[in-house]
Amino acid sequence: MGSKHTFRFGVQCGGEFDGKSWRELSKKVESLGYSTLYAPDHFIDTVLAPMPALAIAAEATTELNVAALVFDNDYKHPAILAKEMATIDVLSGGRTELGVGAGWMKVDYDALGLPYDSPGTRIARLDEALQVIKGCYGPEAFSFSGEHYTVTDYNAIPKPVRGPIPITIGGGAPKILRLAGREADIIGINPNLSVGAITAEAAKSASAIETANKIEWIREGAGDRFDDIELQIRYFVHQITEDKAGFAAAVAGAFDSTAEEVLGSGAALLGTEAEIIETLEQRREEWGVSYVVVGNDFFETFAPIVAKLAGT
Repeated sequence: MGSKHTFRFGVQCGGEFDGKSWRELSKKVESLGYSTLYAPDHFIDTVLAPMPALAIAAEATTELNVAALVFDNDYKHPAILAKEMATIDVLSGGRTELGVGAGWMKVDYDALGLPYDSPGTRIARLDEALQVIKGCYGPEAFSFSGEHYTVTDYNAIPKPVRGPIPITIGGGAPKILRLAGREADIIGINPNLSVGAITAEAAKSASAIETANKIEWIREGAGDRFDDIELQIRYFVHQITEDKAGFAAAVAGAFDSTAEEVLGSGAALLGTEAEIIETLEQRREEWGVSYVVVGNDFFETFAPIVAKLAGT
């Protein structure tokens, strides 16, 4: 299969920060050759709100892209999201990506008393939101009338610096990935989180076979534009180790899996530096995945691999 895209790398950043430590982290991510700093969009167990955090990260750096992985569409009207991201884009000189999803973490909805609609309803609402966002980034006023959103003769300003901000959609099930294939510039291949929580079943949905299935769902939605899409994986299990089989066996029980399944999982990246480089090159060839995201608990350890692969 292969990919025409060169490797690039991102860091999803969570944890407690003050202004100094957040700026220092942002600068470190940039200095180590990463393309993008991501913030999560959750209310439970997430400290910083993404939008102001991204603005500060952009202010502290000169080349680093900033984005959420991903904004939950149910938390904010898409026209407001589009305007806020366009503002950061203008103020940063065009260094944004717009990650948006249908929402999945049920405890967030429960904590705030938000209705947790069916996956089909949330995805349909996201579909309409994408049309609104793209209308906002168009050159002229637009109108939109759907089941979930109505926009009337609205000319959104400011406009992003370099044209429409690239849209990232993540997902792990057929309907959302076909939608992503049709609409997104970047697609995150995720575990299937339709149950609203991270479970052993969700972990199993990141197997090599299931990952290949997800890519086919993306292809079905994308049609002729498939080769233009950047495919991304956010790795949740990652370790540089001389004994990847032993490490995989140690974590397999937590995911009701075997060591072999962990090693082949689209959510795991294990081995020596050379082995991980080989794995990433193999997955780009087999799956077309060129955009690699790790957590801020691993990004410094992972930096030598970034130095060898970024841009290649």
